[in-house]
Amino acid sequence: MRALLLLMGIALLGDFIAGEIPIYCKYENQHYFPALKKQAVAWGISHWSAPFQNVNWKKLDYQKVVFPLIPYSGTRMDTSNRNYKSPFEEQTVSSWRFRHWLGTDELGRDVAAGLIEGLRIALKVGLLSMLLATLIGILLGGMAGYFGDDNFLLSRGRLFLNVIALFGSIHLGFIARQYPLTEGVFIWELLKSLGILLVIFLIANFMAKWVERLPFFSKFVALPIDLMVMRLIEVLSAIPGLLLILALAAVIQSNTFYTLIFIIGILYWTGIARFIRAELLKIRSMDYIQSTKAMGFSEWRILFRHALPNAIGPVLIVVAFGISSAILAEATLSFLGIGVPDGPITWGKLLEKARRASYAWWLAVFPGLAIFSLVLIFNLIGEGLKEAIDSRE
Repeated sequence: MRALLLLMGIALLGDFIAGEIPIYCKYENQHYFPALKKQAVAWGISHWSAPFQNVNWKKLDYQKVVFPLIPYSGTRMDTSNRNYKSPFEEQTVSSWRFRHWLGTDELGRDVAAGLIEGLRIALKVGLLSMLLATLIGILLGGMAGYFGDDNFLLSRGRLFLNVIALFGSIHLGFIARQYPLTEGVFIWELLKSLGILLVIFLIANFMAKWVERLPFFSKFVALPIDLMVMRLIEVLSAIPGLLLILALAAVIQSNTFYTLIFIIGILYWTGIARFIRAELLKIRSMDYIQSTKAMGFSEWRILFRHALPNAIGPVLIVVAFGISSAILAEATLSFLGIGVPDGPITWGKLLEKARRASYAWWLAVFPGLAIFSLVLIFNLIGEGLKEAIDSRE
């Protein structure tokens, strides 16, 4: 856990460790903290003042200045040290302060700075994609385990309107909006599509109150939610994950950072759903669940307030292993050239450069060790959680 906190700290403070922007400077008798300012600008809560817009930070006439430990960003091209400079090779630098301690790639970009930027990408992809997968897995797995095949009751009218709403929302939210989804900012366009889906379902369920007044549509039917969820899990599990990711990437046709997170998230929920379903199959027959039913609580309240909170603990084990799998998936896709789009440096891209230049061993060793270390950390966390839960039980 300490190693993970250390790596997360490096990722959060990356601009203070590697970059071309000073951490602190005194310029024209004024004190500035440009690296901190950069973060505020990136978050949209500030903007650069006139003297610092499109400026070469290393050529300003400072009175005092403190640069990061690694004076290069992940995308800075040092033309004097391009064409794969080894860490032990003689480099063209003004002093040891500007040496590339882990070497450079073919464009002269610093490998150490690239590793820090790649760490940020790996943690973002792993954590955000598994957050999405966890939400989907808990919802579907919880419904499957708690309701089973006989207890998820819907009126014919509500079921009919929700089926229509499903097809209508897919058409209006995704098919009709294919151009904005592929050409616009994917995450925002996706949120709009999900908003359209939510509104259509709300309207359908609101209208169901009147439709249910008709005798035929007022009768209730049991929806086999457990059967449906398990068959969907089996279908997704039967197809290799990499092939599914490639297929979805081809369909979405939007190569952005958030697209990758979305694709991994909607494909990695199956293990979480299976686990929480198994937990709820045990929990739903316990005395305190039967007591809440006898008190007249609604099924949804029992599920979300009493059953799921007692099943979440063991799911953390699956999430920890899932994060390591998502990190490996991102590295694999970047290695194949279909992961994170051009711009950010990732560990997979560095490994791909090593494949093209086999003699540049440092481009394979250092990113490979980074991937191995981060995946190992999350696997060890998963093993630790498993042992702690087993000993408690």
